[in-house]
Order: sequence, then C-alpha cells, then structure tokens
Amino acid sequence: RITNISQKKQRELSLSIKRARNLALIWAMKVILLENLKKIGSIGEIIDVKRGFARNYLIANQKALYASKENIKQVEKIKVELGKKDLEKKKVAKQIMEKVNDKIFIVKKLVTENKELYGSIKPTEISKIILDNLKVEVKPSLIQPIKEIKTLGTFKIKIDLHSEVQAEIKLKVDTLEQTK
Repeated sequence: RITNISQKKQRELSLSIKRARNLALIWAMKVILLENLKKIGSIGEIIDVKRGFARNYLIANQKALYASKENIKQVEKIKVELGKKDLEKKKVAKQIMEKVNDKIFIVKKLVTENKELYGSIKPTEISKIILDNLKVEVKPSLIQPIKEIKTLGTFKIKIDLHSEVQAEIKLKVDTLEQTK
C-alpha cells in the first residue's frame, strides 16, 4: 500500500497491476522441450514461452509439447530415447561439419558498374552451391550469413547444424564476364 495517494487511486493502481499479471499469464505458456534448443533449453525442461512462439514454432515443428500432467509423465518415460535421437542428430551434424567447415566456395555473378550485385545471395542459393560442390544437403534455414551478400568480395557464413555444432564457410563472390 502506498500511503500518500487516495484510496480511489490505490484501487485503480491495484486493478491495473492485477490486469497486467493476468495479461502476462495469457501471453505465457508452459511447454516441455523435446529437443535441445540453443538459447532456449534442453530435453525435458519445462519452460515459459509466448503462446505464438509455442503454437507456431515449437509445437508445430514437434520441438515441444504442452506442459500437461500427462505430457510431463510421457516425456519422463521417453527422455532417454529423446536423448539418443539428439545424439544421433549431433553425430550427423558433426559429419556434415567435417565436410563443410572452413571450405571456400566461389560464385560468379553479374555486377553493376559500382561492383554491386543484381540482387543478393540468399541462404537457398548458398544451400544449392554446397549441394552442387560437396554433395552435402544443408537446409537453408540453418545457413546464417554474417552480413548480407550484395557486393563482390569474400563473406563468412555460419551454419548452425545442431544446437552444439556450428560450421563456418567462406563465399567468394566474383564477376561473371559478359560476352558482347
């Protein structure tokens, strides 16, 4: 209680605090993680996330379940199996990392007079370049250019293959000589 304001103001203040708490409860949702996710949590951990993130990403991609009593019991039973699956994913990610890490890929593109590309090089194109050169499939969603590729030069690109395994490649952009 705050003593130097009127009772009416105190009631209004306490009501607004209650509303804010209720809104926080509405926006938050408890979920159980089925995978180790970087910066979020590990398998079997119960976390609070926003409803949209839970519904649209975690639950839609089978990375989490609603934290009901039945689901908590179910996850406790299959936690060892989920750990084995995660180790298998990590092993595959390490194999890909060994093939891809520290490689330099050369791309030839059309450029303007001031050495800028027509458009930019996106993760889907980088994924195709890796597939063509090394016969290794990397999902475009895992590829994260450190900065946008719109000019000539050499660019570092991070690839998050697993929550614990990251690779880095370099992409060298050269001019494509036009024949006139």
